[in-house]
Amino acid sequence: MFKTIVVVDNAEGFPELDATVIDFAQYLADYPKVGEPKTRIINLCDTDKYLSQGYYCSLLAEARQHKVLPSVNTINDLSESLTDQSNILTPVPKYMSTDLYAHIDDELPQEILVFFGWSQNERHKRIAKHVFERFPAPILRLTFSRDEKGLSVQPKALGIREIDSSLWPLFAERLEHFTQKYWRSRSNKKRFRWDMAILVNPEEKTAPSDSKAIQNFVKAAEQVGINAEVITAKQGPMISQFDALFIRETTAINHHTYQLARKGEQEGLEVIDDATSILRCCNKVFLHDAFSYNKVPSPKSRFVSNSSDQTCELLEAEFNYPMVLKLPESSFSIGVFKVENLVELKLKLVEMLRQSALVLIQEFVYTDYDWRIGVLNGRAIYACRYFMARNHWQIYNHSSKKHFSGDFETLPTFEVPKPVLDAAVKASAIVGKGLYGVDIKQVNNQVYVIEVNDNPSLESKVEDLYLGKELYMLVMQEFANRLELRGK
Repeated sequence: MFKTIVVVDNAEGFPELDATVIDFAQYLADYPKVGEPKTRIINLCDTDKYLSQGYYCSLLAEARQHKVLPSVNTINDLSESLTDQSNILTPVPKYMSTDLYAHIDDELPQEILVFFGWSQNERHKRIAKHVFERFPAPILRLTFSRDEKGLSVQPKALGIREIDSSLWPLFAERLEHFTQKYWRSRSNKKRFRWDMAILVNPEEKTAPSDSKAIQNFVKAAEQVGINAEVITAKQGPMISQFDALFIRETTAINHHTYQLARKGEQEGLEVIDDATSILRCCNKVFLHDAFSYNKVPSPKSRFVSNSSDQTCELLEAEFNYPMVLKLPESSFSIGVFKVENLVELKLKLVEMLRQSALVLIQEFVYTDYDWRIGVLNGRAIYACRYFMARNHWQIYNHSSKKHFSGDFETLPTFEVPKPVLDAAVKASAIVGKGLYGVDIKQVNNQVYVIEVNDNPSLESKVEDLYLGKELYMLVMQEFANRLELRGK
């Protein structure tokens, strides 16, 4: 059960709310209390000045392990936006600009007020939500300007005393709506030590975990003292209310998954997979350069930056056909191609270099299956053989509707050849201490690490076929161990 406290510079005359309203002096003197329930703070003090009461309110809240809005990071980001032009939202996305003015001669609003990402004017709602997601603060004033570059918006956090008192009832209504929707007190009878957000995308066709697996994670979390709540990207701005973030959506660098991992780390959450792991795993340039430097066994590889005749001839001399061409950022076998001759090589390089400054060239290593070794914090926890899709050279065949993927076989890790396990652990150590799926090919006694995947597949009746629910317990116990060490 959570308790919500609203802190203001001066509580006199503030409207009554379901939440407790106190002034900063009382928060400074009376909290934390021994045996108090988990506490969430909505800081309505003036945060405009560095080391103001509002600044210290958020700082003390974080020190006391209270969930707070706005966070110190948000206060600092908003303060920097007043002097650092890079933090001003320029230009505003075009589809949001049209909300504000349909025609070039329409009058542009100079300022609007935003309460918890909400604006009273329907035309302003999308831009209000957009800015709040980047700078989550209870009250924001958005100042607009327009020049040859387009529309710009400058956000500024306000304290409750900085808005007209006639707006207080409306603000109180939005505050109660916000606390009920996002910071609602859970009705669980059991007291949990920690709260976790599990990020999913219900619309994703190739999600890393199916709905049954997600349910298993939630149940496993309960057994180790974690209350896990499944969220989507829409709820991402409010992850500061949690202690941990578990990403179960396919990750990418230029994507909300990476942004939420970064935000979670900045807010002090325990995150799997962390932003650094996403950054390293999502780019094959890093992985294969690191494999070479750290002597991790992998296929012969080279990066090329042009498709000239000379480059193609050098590749022909170094690699036999077929060759494998990969875009540096790709997953689920998308952006991976096999070429059989010089003409195909040239054409495919021209096409791929339009999308990326570098293309990875690899020798083709034929196997009937790929090993997938799941590694968590340096320990192999599951093993699968993924067989190639029917009449295809990869485990996924995106051009086939009937046979999209091949068969699989789940094994205990003690049945996996030692060179395969050793290579998986060594390769994952280069990336970090998160949860990884290491893809490996084995030809006789020789192993080749193909890649390390952050956010690996963990599906019911596939990767968990041998360990069952114990697999989910291993992941959640790792979270609990980390949270315990951090004293959360």
